Amino acid sequence: MPEADPRLPSQSGAPAAPPGELTACPPLKGFLETSFLDWRGSIASVLFLPGCNFACPYCHNHQLAADPDSLMDLPLDDVLARLKPFVGWVDGVVVSGGEPTLHPGLANLCQRLKDTGFAVKLDTNGHRPEVIERLAARGLIDMVAMDLKAPLGDLAYRRAAGKPVNLDKLRRSISFLISSGLAHEFRSTIWPAWHGPEELAAMAQALTGAQAWTLQGLRPESAWDQAALGAGRAYTPQELSQLQKTYADTLAPRR
Repeated sequence: MPEADPRLPSQSGAPAAPPGELTACPPLKGFLETSFLDWRGSIASVLFLPGCNFACPYCHNHQLAADPDSLMDLPLDDVLARLKPFVGWVDGVVVSGGEPTLHPGLANLCQRLKDTGFAVKLDTNGHRPEVIERLAARGLIDMVAMDLKAPLGDLAYRRAAGKPVNLDKLRRSISFLISSGLAHEFRSTIWPAWHGPEELAAMAQALTGAQAWTLQGLRPESAWDQAALGAGRAYTPQELSQLQKTYADTLAPRR
């Protein structure tokens, strides 16, 4: 049987890949050879792509978002050559950022990683659902971690994302991940002044049916815009653990 043309819509109805996705890989601005934290239950390597369409005040990778040109490009062939001996030991590669879905060549990068022998996990803010759907339809991603930054209300999300957000796009990404059968988790970085019981309950409601939801503490000392956080303190590890049990683990037990 001839191979399917990746430029055509898949049987799932996902849109065709734009021409740029077939020819170029995005620039790489960072490479973490081994991580035990970025893909739960797996040993992973992590690639960092530049640029972001959000400006989250608490972002700790803000150099990637705001000034990526200050970071040198890493040649993909060199990274793949370094990774290749670890096939069978490293379980997969996490494609992170920044926001990876902004790059037209993301599919090509995922294909190169697959061809090298690795599973691929995508970290995303969920604002480009059509990219997630297209990568999934082509079998180029094995796992997705999507950030849910706040309850799905205009003001709350704008505050957390640092700019206005199309919430319908986020809802589409959430719905797709929950219904697709693709391995996924949602992650939320929480701050007491922004994420109290009412907000966390609303976020849990939006994630009904999800495989997993992980709450993470905000680190104000490394935040991009500390002034935007306002006064207050971070959740303690003990508080985070209790919130995880109360709101997230009851939604979907962690695996």
